[in-house]
Amino acid sequence: MESGILALPMPTEIPLGLAVRRGFLGRCPSCGKTRLFMSYLKQVQSCAVCGAQFGRIRADDAAPWATIIVVGHVFLPLIFFVSLETIMPFWAGVFAWAALYTGLSLALLPRAKGFFIALLWVTR
Repeated sequence: MESGILALPMPTEIPLGLAVRRGFLGRCPSCGKTRLFMSYLKQVQSCAVCGAQFGRIRADDAAPWATIIVVGHVFLPLIFFVSLETIMPFWAGVFAWAALYTGLSLALLPRAKGFFIALLWVTR
């Protein structure tokens, strides 16, 4: 600590693509052996196997942003191209689309958070 900067231990040399893939799958970006989350979106403080620290990494706003971008800008235009009125009433189609996008958002949100946690962990 010569210049007053706190020296953090650097992660081992893990390729960015591998670490991000592990994070996206909800695994430790360093070793890939343990879970990254205690519950739906609550990350673990540290990996039980390799000791990598995740408690200070904050990826709180990035995951919802990425989820909104993907669901709202990539999948939402499907509503305009797929007509469900030929196989079901309008009100049932509205509920079907709402259920689809709710499920897609709930499935993508923890994966996006794992992606950003891994990205921030590797790049410090």
